[in-house]
Amino acid sequence: MAGTGKSTISRTIAEEFAKKKRLAASFFFTRGKRDISHSRMFVTTIAAQLANSLPVLRISISDAIDSNPDIFKHGLREQWNQLILNPLKNAPTQSIQLVVVIDALDECDSMQDIQLILLLLAEAKDLNTVRIKIFLTSRPEIPIFDGFRQLSGEVYQDFILHNIPLDTVSTDISTFFRQRLSPLKAKHGLGIPWPDERIIEQLVERAAGLFIYAATTLRFIQDGIDDPEEQLSLVLRATKSSLSATEHLDGIYTTLLQHSVLGKQGYQECEQLAGRFRQVVGSIVVMFNTMPARNLGQLLQIPFKMVSRTLDSLRSVLNVPQNESQPVRLFHLSFRDFLQNSQRCSDSRFHIDEKERHTSLFRKCMEHISQLQENMCGLWGPGVLITEIPNDTIQKSIPPHAQYACGYWLDHWRLGNPMAVEEGIKTIRQFLEQDFLHWLEGLSLIGEVSNGAHMIIALEEILSVSYNAHQFVQR
Repeated sequence: MAGTGKSTISRTIAEEFAKKKRLAASFFFTRGKRDISHSRMFVTTIAAQLANSLPVLRISISDAIDSNPDIFKHGLREQWNQLILNPLKNAPTQSIQLVVVIDALDECDSMQDIQLILLLLAEAKDLNTVRIKIFLTSRPEIPIFDGFRQLSGEVYQDFILHNIPLDTVSTDISTFFRQRLSPLKAKHGLGIPWPDERIIEQLVERAAGLFIYAATTLRFIQDGIDDPEEQLSLVLRATKSSLSATEHLDGIYTTLLQHSVLGKQGYQECEQLAGRFRQVVGSIVVMFNTMPARNLGQLLQIPFKMVSRTLDSLRSVLNVPQNESQPVRLFHLSFRDFLQNSQRCSDSRFHIDEKERHTSLFRKCMEHISQLQENMCGLWGPGVLITEIPNDTIQKSIPPHAQYACGYWLDHWRLGNPMAVEEGIKTIRQFLEQDFLHWLEGLSLIGEVSNGAHMIIALEEILSVSYNAHQFVQR
């Protein structure tokens, strides 16, 4: 299955199967989000969920782990055979048909793993004891097509959203606009009819089959700083009818940013606002985990009021919860793609330089780690179990922004600006000399020691490569 809006569809389907108690397991890939951007956690996550969904599998999966404690370090094929395929083959026959939902396979960061996952999933067709269907979504990218070509036509059925007749999609979008704009007419005392049929047709034409355009346009109209009529006129002036669907989407994003972020401010203030946008929203775009606005401000060392002001102006493209304890998220990954592509983001004030943002976040992470201290929870003696420490004590001693810094500083340095390598090595050397033990203590408090071990191994490999490259240049 492929097409725009796949994540929304797959989540809805997963929820429906869960209600019917037919959802066996699910995995939602998201590029740039560590554990769900690659396949290392894929099989183990599915296995754990299968054990919960089908209690008859628990003993088999547990036995597989007991007989091979290092199974988590093995490749996908071995993990699949030991933790999923063999337990399913040996399970008592089940009468119910279960569903596994896998969303956004194209967001997996390894092309080879994508094709291997497709081959492994196809093996479910040979199961005689448990009937499992797999619902998989993806963009129509070459590795996906190549992976399906290796499967027989009997194994799968595909449903391509882009192949739905445009007239059908346009009718749905037209209905969407009418139903969602109608309440605004009564609320703001607008004339009747509003919007008229000609305007609805223009909106549908600009959407060109993209529901994300329709949804973003609607949020811009109803949540804007001006009245809905003015917001609507801005949308219609944003692009020409002859442009492609992507160009229309880029046009509404550009108009939204210029109007909502900059407004009618003078040049100097516009530069400051755009800079704050790149700092705050750019960080959200490249970060490996989401967090509430207040914690984001603490990580970036920006007053919460300024972070909040920036985010509040962007509710058309950002999910900014009223509950401040909830994380801020992008409504749609197309906004991320737009901001990171200098060709699509024609207003350079909003373009997010990914490497620059990673470098900046690396510096912030290291600053927060340098502030950690020995025995940060004030423990009463050595040998205290983590389970004996109240969670609120841990959260107070090492708050979410510090936890993020401890877990992701290396990833940000690895993906940062190559020109800042020398500076980064100097910072890391200082970290190893002064803050290393405090960092390990912080990881142990938040239950991430195993992640820290992987980071140390990765750091050793990166520093070795950097040293050899430096030696080569000197010669």
